[in-house]
Amino acid sequence: MTMRTRRAAALLSALLLSAAAAGCSADGDPAAGHPGADTVRRTPGHTQPSGAPGTPTPPGFTLVASGDVLPHTSVINHARADASGEGYDFRPMFSLVKPVVSAADLALCHMETVYGDEDGPFSGYPAFVSPPQVAEGLKDAGYDGCSTASNHTLDDGADGLRRTLERFDRAGLKHAGSARTAAEAAAPALYRAGGARVAHLAYTYGTNGAAMPEGMPWAVALMAQDKIVADARAARRAGADVVLVSLHWGTEWQTAPNEQQLTLGRALTASASGGRPDIDLILGTHAHIPQAYEKVNGTWIVYGMGDQVAGTMFNHSGDFDPRGNYGSLARFRFEPPAGAGQRWRVTRAEFIPQWMDLDAGRVVNLPAGLAADPDRGDYETAQDAITEAVLSRGAGKQGLTMGR
Repeated sequence: MTMRTRRAAALLSALLLSAAAAGCSADGDPAAGHPGADTVRRTPGHTQPSGAPGTPTPPGFTLVASGDVLPHTSVINHARADASGEGYDFRPMFSLVKPVVSAADLALCHMETVYGDEDGPFSGYPAFVSPPQVAEGLKDAGYDGCSTASNHTLDDGADGLRRTLERFDRAGLKHAGSARTAAEAAAPALYRAGGARVAHLAYTYGTNGAAMPEGMPWAVALMAQDKIVADARAARRAGADVVLVSLHWGTEWQTAPNEQQLTLGRALTASASGGRPDIDLILGTHAHIPQAYEKVNGTWIVYGMGDQVAGTMFNHSGDFDPRGNYGSLARFRFEPPAGAGQRWRVTRAEFIPQWMDLDAGRVVNLPAGLAADPDRGDYETAQDAITEAVLSRGAGKQGLTMGR
């Protein structure tokens, strides 16, 4: 056993013991919800007795969420090769994480870029226009919807935004964070997961200086504490049992959450109405590398899930940085409230390290990959680095464990 393996084993062992006790750089370029009926998911609609005779307890649900889908030119080329040169096929790219994603009751991605027309033209960094067939790849993997608010949402103006959301509609994906109409912008994405009605909201720190399209000041949801809280409370009034918030925030290539993440995270998790938190989970994207998970004011924050799909990544120094292809799948189990007026409880919190294999053009579930091939040193290196980042703020002692 290598020293690295021993460290990883010791770390995982300590993590499990504590859980038991707790009960956008381009390839080769060194620069640099829509309204509608609830989506019904896979949990069977069984009930079980509660404390009051004859009162059924709604079933819980499992959420899986993942980081930035950022198709650089090399990623697009892989999808073209997987389609044998006839269009683009992104389904194989997600095939190794599909078992985890499709098994969830609710699965959410982050679609960082916008889509072009069916046959292009397409582009990578700095202004991304991606093949619309990405949407079918996400749907096939088991995703129900995605956050679509990012600094690249307006890379192709109102047309790119519109094409993206139209393709989501066609693929059967919901979205949160960008909109074609004021009414669409005002409504959260709503899902039915287990026995819960779940609202998904999403916001970005900015749009790379791009102005909102004329007459569309609501096109992209910008990150502001008062707005996020107001939207979360509105979702509660509309009947949401669980409110999820996606935030495109943080400092690129920095593992530690920055001051804005820490300050805003504390404020949002402290916000409550009638003794009940307004927000049940925060899911972060943007930094390109894995960041920590942490429970703050009793609510889990994932500061950054890293990139799920990306090409060769170069950091601010212009150097290739393998961390740009590291990420984590966040998996949380929610159970019904212990009492009337209380929140749905997270009873299990997990992270699953994942890695974009640039040569194969596949997103790899690292624990499953290592179980199948323990001699893969590149898998071990990636998993160690992701684990270190995810646990860097003490989440292991708060009950977070590594899943598979």
